[in-house]
Amino acid sequence: MDPLPPMKHTHKIAVVASDQHFPLHDPAAVSCALQAIELVKPNIFINIGDAGEWNSVSAWQWKGKRQPPLEYQLPFIEKEIEEVNAGLDMFDEVLSKVKCKEKHMMEGNHDDWTNRFVERYPYMKEIGFKNSCNIKKRGYTFHEHNKPLKIGKVNFIHGVYATTYHAKKHLEVYGSNIVYGHTHDVQRHTITKLDSGTIGAWSIGCLKDMSREQNRWLRGRLHNWNHAFAIVTWYSNRNFQVELIEIQKGECFVWGTHIKGKQG
Repeated sequence: MDPLPPMKHTHKIAVVASDQHFPLHDPAAVSCALQAIELVKPNIFINIGDAGEWNSVSAWQWKGKRQPPLEYQLPFIEKEIEEVNAGLDMFDEVLSKVKCKEKHMMEGNHDDWTNRFVERYPYMKEIGFKNSCNIKKRGYTFHEHNKPLKIGKVNFIHGVYATTYHAKKHLEVYGSNIVYGHTHDVQRHTITKLDSGTIGAWSIGCLKDMSREQNRWLRGRLHNWNHAFAIVTWYSNRNFQVELIEIQKGECFVWGTHIKGKQG
């Protein structure tokens, strides 16, 4: 991507990324999102959750097995903490470069697994997502699992429902404009209300590796995951525009600029 001159905004503009699942991220998809941040130069960044995979603290990995003692698990947990932090470092480096000051970190259901681990081992509070990933030190405003963030007339949440028509479900339940992740796919639904007008829900895809090798729990099943992220722009009257940027085989176009993701 050719270097572009500095871009000044007189309005709020955010890049919103979801479900990186470090270290099981897709390097090219993440690279596209990072390059888009450098291009757009947003004044807001929202990581909508599941920054980490957190298999090392997942109770699911011991299903049907005897859970080993804590001293056996700790090396794997420490390694994954290091890997997730390395992933977040990539975002923070480019956000610092473009001088993006307002940063939000939403806690996804996978990130919340670390808190469930701390509930089992309450003397290991440093394992919890907020602490282990230094969210406050990184300069993020932290939002607990599925506590909505509202900016202007749109809400952001990690995501709750994974039904076939999950955008419709989120919109009906929350009853307000909402952008979310969690499902790893792209979906949109709108409803027009008599008093409030048209409201919408946007599922913004993921940045996770979708290969069969990295997602063995799928057991070869087909899925409808999409690599994508969003750009949200606010008008002065708090109205907004959501641009969904789909990534096709490690490439995308942002505002007419071709971005090719780097493979690792």
